[in-house]
Amino acid sequence: MGIPTELRDAWVNKRQSYTNTTMMAASPIEKSILDSDNSIREAVQSGFKAALVSGVAAAVPTVIFSSLKPSVAGFFIAADKYILENARENSIGKQVRNL
Repeated sequence: MGIPTELRDAWVNKRQSYTNTTMMAASPIEKSILDSDNSIREAVQSGFKAALVSGVAAAVPTVIFSSLKPSVAGFFIAADKYILENARENSIGKQVRNL
């Protein structure tokens, strides 16, 4: 049972010939669809450019800071040693006074 293959093939071929013809009228929104495709492409390109610029803008201070990092770290280490030394002297001095 079912559709004979010859009839089925003829029906499929006829249907494909209808869909492949150029007798169809263009959609009135076809131009706006093409414009939206172009605007999407432009939006992606401008977004990529903005990401590159912001990446470079973020990378430059990082590179500069990494070259200054040893001097900044030395400053904080020296300050930390000084603060801890004074705190130790103050805490030992308070213990001696209490005895």
